[in-house]
Amino acid sequence: MPINFREKEKEFHLYNDSLSYVICVLPNGHIGNLYYGKRLSENMSYAYLLENKYRPLTAYVYEDDDCFSLQHTRQEYASYGSGDMILPAFEISHEDGSHLSHFVFYDYAISKGKPQLSGLPNTYVESDEEATSLELYLKDHNSETELCLTYTIYESRAVITRNAKFTQRGEKELCLKRALSLCLDLPDKDYEWLHLDGAWGRERYLQSSLLHQGSQSIYSLKGASSAEHNPFIALKRPDANEHEGEVMGFSLVYSGNFLAQVDVTPFHQTRVSMGIHPLGFEWYLKSGESFQTPEVVMVYSHLGLNGMSQIYHDLFSQRLARGEWRDRERPILLNNWEAMTFNFNENSILSLAEVAAKLGVELFVMDDGWFGQRNNEKAGLGDWRVNQKKLPNGLLGISQRIHQLGMLFGLWIEPEMVNKDSDLYREHPDWILHHPKHSQSQGRHQYTLDLSREEVYQNIYQQLHDLLANHGIDYIKWDMNRYMTEAYSYHATKEHQGAIFHRYILNLYRLYETLTSEFPHILFESCSSGGARFDPGMLYYAPQTWTSDDTDAYERLKIQYGTSLVYPLITMGNHVSEVPNQQLLRTTPLSTRANVAYFGSFGYEIDLMLLEEEELELIKKEIDFYKNYRRVFQFGNFTRLINPFETDDAAWQVISEDGHHVFVGLYLGLLKLNGPSYHRLHLKGLEAEASYRLNNQVYLGSALMNAGLVINEKDFTEGYKDFASAIYHLEKM
Repeated sequence: MPINFREKEKEFHLYNDSLSYVICVLPNGHIGNLYYGKRLSENMSYAYLLENKYRPLTAYVYEDDDCFSLQHTRQEYASYGSGDMILPAFEISHEDGSHLSHFVFYDYAISKGKPQLSGLPNTYVESDEEATSLELYLKDHNSETELCLTYTIYESRAVITRNAKFTQRGEKELCLKRALSLCLDLPDKDYEWLHLDGAWGRERYLQSSLLHQGSQSIYSLKGASSAEHNPFIALKRPDANEHEGEVMGFSLVYSGNFLAQVDVTPFHQTRVSMGIHPLGFEWYLKSGESFQTPEVVMVYSHLGLNGMSQIYHDLFSQRLARGEWRDRERPILLNNWEAMTFNFNENSILSLAEVAAKLGVELFVMDDGWFGQRNNEKAGLGDWRVNQKKLPNGLLGISQRIHQLGMLFGLWIEPEMVNKDSDLYREHPDWILHHPKHSQSQGRHQYTLDLSREEVYQNIYQQLHDLLANHGIDYIKWDMNRYMTEAYSYHATKEHQGAIFHRYILNLYRLYETLTSEFPHILFESCSSGGARFDPGMLYYAPQTWTSDDTDAYERLKIQYGTSLVYPLITMGNHVSEVPNQQLLRTTPLSTRANVAYFGSFGYEIDLMLLEEEELELIKKEIDFYKNYRRVFQFGNFTRLINPFETDDAAWQVISEDGHHVFVGLYLGLLKLNGPSYHRLHLKGLEAEASYRLNNQVYLGSALMNAGLVINEKDFTEGYKDFASAIYHLEKM
């Protein structure tokens, strides 16, 4: 069993072939960290790693001890007010006004498998042999509050998950004002920290900087995980790169407001904190009530950033995503939005669908504009009934015709929002998040429904249930096109207001859970103005996400490169769109647009009716090619090769599950006058002694990795020019 408990030292050692995580009970009953890193022997104690010494301006735990201080001791779930001077993992407000807590260890449990979190998304196991879990039980004897810290280590993955749960056993009500999921103290600060930042249209751009004394953090207060910051950070040693060196990843399985913070002390210790953002958060616990924090997934790699990413890819695709679509190849789709926006009718939809079917498209998606009085973005949201002026035969008529053409039928919805020009708002104006004495902010002319209220939840659920049960729908694109403001719940109590953001997310998960259970055949794709809610929490319910509204192929290189740091290819919705691109007015070759989009869930967002016959024929060839190798592009082992954040170019590769097919994508930016006519691309992850065929030439795997693949101008699909690209297909002999 990969968790040892040394009773004499009160020391727990979680380990597998890749890593060790060693924690202990401190002299005052709190939990301390001794080690996190590459595998250690499980047959000895590491108590000597608990370092104490005298320092000025320090509060010591015991009157006669000038060494043991919480300020300088590495902890697992640090508390407020007892000597630790860094921001804590939790904060509790008691009835007497005190914010002091003293949680003391009193018991533990080690069990095979992994306990599931009620009402929250989390990673899972399919067999109890896959993982082992440790639960540490602590109690604050003043308030009679219990705290359970849960750790799960996977047997064959370099993964540890963590969460915390508070239960009030005492008679007095208390208020949680801060309840993070992770607190990890490390013994030095010799790291760069990486995170994924951006904005609408440039989500998940890779950022990196050295740690320094003080706080550095990313966060969201937008009600969603956001386009600005993804709920993920990594610490890597300065000499680590994509393929070598020590890296630690931290990913929060949550879709709402979050905080990811790194604090460095004056003595160069590092604290990593992650969880629900405490600003605006208050959760009251009466006697017998509990609060469960979301899960954090920690990954350890000594094989650089790609090593970390491949662990996340494997875990998230196989033990986070669920349902009928988890392991199924995803259909090639055509979405009508960029072709038509709101301006379509039944005839134009079917005309476009007929051309798509002839080219081999497998899923036709009707985007925004099919419901209510939805002729522009100012009306209709909230009324999920078909607009029969546009679609006189209704949704069922459209879906039946699409099915007759041999395609699946998909639909766009945005159920969390409402326009004031809608029947729903006119009937229930108090159902939006708002304060009656303050102005109401609008975004895209829409408002956020207060999903924390049961009657709002039930209305949305019933509308969506009726929609999905009666109209032959195979795919849903679930959008969310604005962040939350005026987060006040009308008619709710004062104590409820600090819980609105989290209760909203809990009911969002509940809605997804109910609908995906009732309609398991439907493929759900998450969307939030593109990638503003691309997070592990959503992947638990919707196994793919629309990566970005920016469909420009060259911009997508950075977006998909950054996204791949955590998220597997199968989760990324990638489409070929028209040129000049609608967002940037840039023109890129049709082949490049496809060569970028192949690496993920592939589709088109283009008006086929406007294309020349030559372009339609090229699209047909692209679709045939992707169908032949779809399994590789969606489920293969992905590796980043050239970083577009460091150069104008980019490259990556994917290897099939059986190792027989290797696809390499190479992408150029702007050409340079008298630049190099070729360069070498060093592949990764091949079998050194195996032979690989590329066109009519055979290479050894060791040569392709060490000497490299020579790149020439003739390799590029539509010629050597700005934004050109090449796809190399190597087959193991």
